[in-house]
Amino acid sequence: MSKISQVLWFDGHAEAAATLYTSLIPNSRIDRVVRTRRDTPGGPADSVMVVEFTLDGQRYGALNGGAHYTLTPAFSIMMRCVDQTEVDRLWTALLEGGGKPMRCGWLTDRFGVSWQIVPEALLALMKDPDKAKAGRVMSAMMQMVKIDIAGLEAAAAATA
Repeated sequence: MSKISQVLWFDGHAEAAATLYTSLIPNSRIDRVVRTRRDTPGGPADSVMVVEFTLDGQRYGALNGGAHYTLTPAFSIMMRCVDQTEVDRLWTALLEGGGKPMRCGWLTDRFGVSWQIVPEALLALMKDPDKAKAGRVMSAMMQMVKIDIAGLEAAAAATA
């Protein structure tokens, strides 16, 4: 496993976020929870300061650092999905409780973390050697909020 990991900054929701993410993605787990010994900007003594977790082999940290910094879509987690059922399941779960959908398969969850929910079919269709077909797929994707594999396939099959 790599010695490199990403750390996400939260204002008191690190453990709840890590718990949600590890419940949604197979082969995931919470590795360690570190509590504070004294009051910090992230919370009172004995509150969760850091949660180390793994999402399908990729290590992350979640830090309760307080309200000083906020997450932006400049950093996102891309989740490759095998089919529409997985896209729909993750999309619904990550939006639950106040998340916000964006265009092209992106969303921001209730904790402020940005996600790209990307079906493998999109990646395969965009690599098609037929540039016109790949272009139609890209145009269709740009019109979508949640990615719809059937819509991508229809765009790929359309004739000019």
